[in-house]
Amino acid sequence: MDLVSTRIITEDVARLVGFYERVTGTPAAWSNEDFAELAVGPATLAIASTRTVPLFAPGAAEARANRSAIVEFLVADVDALHAALDGHVEGLVNAPTTMPWGNRSLLLRDPDGTLVNLFTPVTPTARAKFGR
Repeated sequence: MDLVSTRIITEDVARLVGFYERVTGTPAAWSNEDFAELAVGPATLAIASTRTVPLFAPGAAEARANRSAIVEFLVADVDALHAALDGHVEGLVNAPTTMPWGNRSLLLRDPDGTLVNLFTPVTPTARAKFGR
């Protein structure tokens, strides 16, 4: 089994895609106005309109309702990325902070409120875990 993608349902696909394009530096591939994907490393982040939900099951997903998942991106230098994003993205939750498990993390909320963790491993153990 392979985890292929994470999909976020939104009422404003263009706005959310724009946020993730800026944060990741990755352009989205658009299938249509209701669906776009960002291939980031070995994973894909899919952004889909609420209009796509009934194709799976009516009411199965709800935009702006996530309070339990964090979308995480491994980045080369979280402090440099924080400086580059300053003034360009809103939703700062926590400035870069070194966590007890060895990652330096910048925590944001995307425009729909989903938590986004941008992190760089900084301890030898954390760097080894991610091959850095």
